[in-house]
Amino acid sequence: MPIFLYTARNKKGEKIEGNVETNDRRAALLSIERAGNIPVSVMERGAAAAAKSPEEVQHFSWQGRKLKMKSRDLLVFTTEISDLLASGMTLGNALNTLANRKTGKPGDKIIASLRDDIVQGVSLSDAMAKNPETFSKLYVSMIKAGEASGALDEVLRRLVEHYERMQDVKDKVTMALVYPAIVIVLGICTLAFTMIFVVPKFQMIFEQINQALPLPTRILIGISHGTVKYGWIGVILLIIIIPACMRGLKTEKGRLWWDGFVLRMPLVRGIIASAIYANFARTLSSLLTNGVPVLQALGIVEQTVGNVVIGAEIRKARERVTDGTTISGPLAAGKVFPPLMTDMLSIGEQTGDMATSLSHIASRYENELSRNVKIFTTALEPILIVVLAAMVGFVVISILLAVISMSDGLNA
Repeated sequence: MPIFLYTARNKKGEKIEGNVETNDRRAALLSIERAGNIPVSVMERGAAAAAKSPEEVQHFSWQGRKLKMKSRDLLVFTTEISDLLASGMTLGNALNTLANRKTGKPGDKIIASLRDDIVQGVSLSDAMAKNPETFSKLYVSMIKAGEASGALDEVLRRLVEHYERMQDVKDKVTMALVYPAIVIVLGICTLAFTMIFVVPKFQMIFEQINQALPLPTRILIGISHGTVKYGWIGVILLIIIIPACMRGLKTEKGRLWWDGFVLRMPLVRGIIASAIYANFARTLSSLLTNGVPVLQALGIVEQTVGNVVIGAEIRKARERVTDGTTISGPLAAGKVFPPLMTDMLSIGEQTGDMATSLSHIASRYENELSRNVKIFTTALEPILIVVLAAMVGFVVISILLAVISMSDGLNA
């Protein structure tokens, strides 16, 4: 029967080591847990001698680079930990169960670090606050509120619902922009292929005839000649300009300009604005429902709303709030948020149930987002077809005019 060497934490959080003789690793884990300890690492003798300490590897990886869960991985983690706590499992054992399931993703080390902090007596919210790249202020604040109220599993369930809605909104916006991006890229590639490989073939034929060409044909040949001869310069400029623009958009002024631009862009602005308002209302509702104070909730929403123009307006509204409860007036004063939204929020303040009112606002703008996405895709499809048809049509007509002109010349 194999012997497994283990490292565990006892109820006091102290590190203990030992060995257990069982049939397999799972039986070893059960034996350690029955003894009232939380296993940190369990390895069969022989494999353990050839391996480094798991905690040392974890510590090196944690300190060597910033670890971050992807949004979908965070949603899965939140769902699983919520289900485990709802089933009656303790927080330490739940985290240990997830930490022992190796997926090869950064989340493994993050969850293992949370488990180690918990068994040492650190609260879950404080442990999560050590990794702001993964756990936002919204996440940590709601966990802290759940710990204070003793309803951590309920808060985690609400977080799951919140992130599922946010992911749904993100997916809708992404899908709305993917189709036109694909069509535009394919159109540009097709046009470039035509200019570089197709038009020069016809040019050689036209030169052999030695006859004056129509103006559209001469323009087409000129564009083709410029593309073949100087196209490499354009590619180099794109390689330089695109990264420079991306870096510029990451600066404060760049983000301010871009976020303001998308809020004014036809067709797109409806999608972006609806997503922002839904995100704002849903996040603020979740925070208020879990007992986070209004001013603190506004500060968190400012950082999670995803648009610096709207975020700046929320910051100004937060500074205008005097009594810490009425926020519809300060939000309306900036004239950035739509009147319907601030009016609905005002009704919630009057009835004393802002959280429910914000949930209605979020649902309304999520429905509006779906409509705007449908309008965007419906309107953009014929526009792209017309633009691409015009480009292809110009090429075809230019070549046909030259062929007709040559035919007339030969007949004469």
